[in-house]
Amino acid sequence: MKTLTASILTALAAQAAAQDATNDQEADYELVTTAIHTIRSETALPVTVLAGDELRNATRATIGDTLANQPGISNASFGPAVGQTVIRGQQGRRVMNLTNAMGNADASGNSADHANTVEPILADAIEVLRGPATLLYGGGAIGGVVNVIDSRIPRSILNKPEFSFESRHDTAADQDSVVGKLEFSTGNVTWHLDGLHREWNNLDIPGLAIAPEYLEDDEHHDDHEGEEHEDEEEHHEDEEIENTDGFIGNTAGETEAYTLGASYVFDNGFFGIAVNHIDNYYGLPPGVHGHHEEEEHHDEEEHEDEEEHHEEEEEHGDENVFINMERTRYDVAGEWREVSPLVEHVDYRLTYTDYEHQEIEGVGEIGTQFSNDSLQQRLQITHAEINGWHGVLGIQTSDEEFGAVGIESFIPVTDISSRGLFLVEDLHMENVTIELGARYNVDDYDPKNSIAPGRDFNTYSFSASGLWDINMNTTLGLTWSHSQRAPSIEELYSNYGIANPEECVIHFATAACEIGNVNFSEEKSNNIDITYNLEQGNLSLAVTAFYNQFDDYIGQIATGDEVDEFPVREYQQLDARFTGVELDATWMLTDYLSLQIFADAINGSFDNNGDAPRIPPRRIGSRLDYNGGNWSAFLSVLDAAKQDQPGFFELETDGYTRWDIGANYTMAINDNSELTLFAKGRNLTDEEIRLSTSFLRGFAPEAGRSVEVGFRFTY
Repeated sequence: MKTLTASILTALAAQAAAQDATNDQEADYELVTTAIHTIRSETALPVTVLAGDELRNATRATIGDTLANQPGISNASFGPAVGQTVIRGQQGRRVMNLTNAMGNADASGNSADHANTVEPILADAIEVLRGPATLLYGGGAIGGVVNVIDSRIPRSILNKPEFSFESRHDTAADQDSVVGKLEFSTGNVTWHLDGLHREWNNLDIPGLAIAPEYLEDDEHHDDHEGEEHEDEEEHHEDEEIENTDGFIGNTAGETEAYTLGASYVFDNGFFGIAVNHIDNYYGLPPGVHGHHEEEEHHDEEEHEDEEEHHEEEEEHGDENVFINMERTRYDVAGEWREVSPLVEHVDYRLTYTDYEHQEIEGVGEIGTQFSNDSLQQRLQITHAEINGWHGVLGIQTSDEEFGAVGIESFIPVTDISSRGLFLVEDLHMENVTIELGARYNVDDYDPKNSIAPGRDFNTYSFSASGLWDINMNTTLGLTWSHSQRAPSIEELYSNYGIANPEECVIHFATAACEIGNVNFSEEKSNNIDITYNLEQGNLSLAVTAFYNQFDDYIGQIATGDEVDEFPVREYQQLDARFTGVELDATWMLTDYLSLQIFADAINGSFDNNGDAPRIPPRRIGSRLDYNGGNWSAFLSVLDAAKQDQPGFFELETDGYTRWDIGANYTMAINDNSELTLFAKGRNLTDEEIRLSTSFLRGFAPEAGRSVEVGFRFTY
C-alpha cells in the first residue's frame, strides 16, 4: 500500500496544475451543514468554520487536535493517533462526524481509542454546527456536527488543472506527512485524485508517561487487599519501574489514504462518484492495557508454570497493543438546480462504507475485531419561497451491521436500521430572521446470534431560532431546541447477560469492564443558546451562552469497583445539565496586525449525583497575527485552569499554559504557481499537559516542545 500511495503522489507531482481553490477564505462562508445555503451572518445557529489559510495553519493529524483551539471545542486524545472532537463537554455518540454531509460509518463513537476516519489535511473546509443541528442529521448530533468538506466529487468544470503538494515534518513524534491533490476536466467530466502518507514514532513528552498519582492510587488499592496479593503488588512495582520518561512507548504508527473521484457536470447540476480508502495502523500507550491470557488461566492452579509464562508475556505484550484499521468508502452524489418554479434544488447522496479494525495484543493475537458495514442515503428538496418562507424537506436512511467479534467480544453483532424525516424553514424579514425545524426518527436494533433482545426507538426533535439585526453592526440570536437520541448499541448491549461484574469481558484497549443496560429509554435534551455579535470598526466580537438540560442522559460512569484490577464503568441514565459561555473577539490593530482573544467555560453535572466526567476546564487564549507581503506569522498562548471537578472516581488534572509560534513565507514561482515555506513551534515551554477530556489522561500526556517545518506547492 505504501508503494501505491507513493506512486500516486509521484504521479501528482509530475502533472501540470492550477492554484489551490481554497487559497483565500471568503469573508462569509456559505454553509453546507445548514442545507438552506445560508451564510454564517444569516443564521442564529452557533457556527464555527475553518477554511483557507486559517484551516491550513490549524491542521494537525487528527480532527480533535485541529479544532482544539476553537471556542467551545476541545480534544479528547488517546495517544497521538486518536483525537476526538469534544463540543461543549459532549463527545462520542453525541458528536456527529460527517464528510461532505454524510456520516463517517466507523467505530470512533463506540470507544475512545478508535480513530476517526477523516483526514483534516485533505479538507477544503471544516464546519462545526452546535445546537439544533440534530434536526438535519439525527439525534446523535445533540452535542454538535463536525462536517469535513473536500472536493472528492467535483461540482464544476475547471478551466485548467489544479494541483497542490505538501510535505511536513513534526519533531514531536518524528512524524512525516506527504499529501498531494490533482483535479482537472476533460470535456464535461471533472476528475479528482488525492493521496496521503503519514508515519510517526513514539511521542516525545516532558516527564513521565504515567502520572505518579495513578500508580499511587493502584498502590493504595493494593495495600488494602491483604498479604495474599504480594505477587500482584510486585507486578505493580514492575509497572512503575517500566514507566517511560520523556516519551510514550508504543505510540508509533502509519497512515495511508487515497481517493479517486469523477463528476459529469451539466448546466444546472452534476452527478459524481468517488472511492476513498484508508489504512491506519497505530499503537496504544502502555500501562492501560491487559491481556486475556491471564484472565483465562487465573483460577487454574494446576497450570502455575503456564501462568508465570503468561505473566512474563504480559509484561512484554503490555507495551504492544495495536489497532489495525482499514476502511473503504464509496460515495455517489448528484444535484439538480432550478428544477421547477416550486423546486429550487434537489440533492441526493449515497454512501457505502466497509470498515473493520483489529485490536492486536502481545505477539500478534487478535483480541477483538470491530466491523461496520453501512449504507446511507440522503435526499433533500429545497423549495422556492412561499409567502416569505424558504426551506428544505428531506429524508435520510441508514442500514448498518456493527459488532465486535473474537475472544474479547463484548458487543453482539447488531443490525441497525435508521429512518429520518426532517423539515427546516426560514423566514427573512426586514431585520429579523426566523428558523423553524422538526425531525422524526425511527431506530431499530436487531442483535444477531445473541440472547440480547431487539429494541426500537421513535424520537422527535424540534427547534426554533431568531436572529435580530439590532442595527447595521449588531445582531442578537436566540435558539431553542428539543432533541431526542436513541441509545447506541454499546450503551445497550455491552457485556449483556452477565450476572455480576466478575463475569465481564474486559475491553483491553480501554482497560475497563464496560457494562451497558438494555432497558435504557431515549435521551432527551432541551437547549437554549443566546448569541451576541458585534462588528464595529476594527472589532469583531461574538459571545454565546448556553444551557442544556438532559432527561435520562446516558454516561459511562466509573463505579469504583474493579475486575482483575480493571475499573468497572457502567453506562448509567441520569438527569444532567450543562451550562457554559464562549467568547471570540478579534481586533485589527493595523492593516497587517490582528489580535484575537477567545475564552470558554463549561460546567456539567448530574442532578443530585455530582459532576459529569471528562469536562474541559476553563480556558482563555490569545493570538497575535501578522499578514504583510510575502510573510505571515503568529504568536499564541492558551491558559487552561485546573480541572478539580473530574467526576466520581476520576483524578483531577492540573492547569497549564501553552505557547505556540509560527511563520509562513510565500513566493511566486510564475504567474500560475507559488511555494509556501512554513515553520511552527508548539508548546514552547515544554509544559506537561494532561487533558481532562481524555480517558487516557493519566497514561498519555500531550506532546512536549516540538517544531514542525514543511512546504506547500500550488500550481
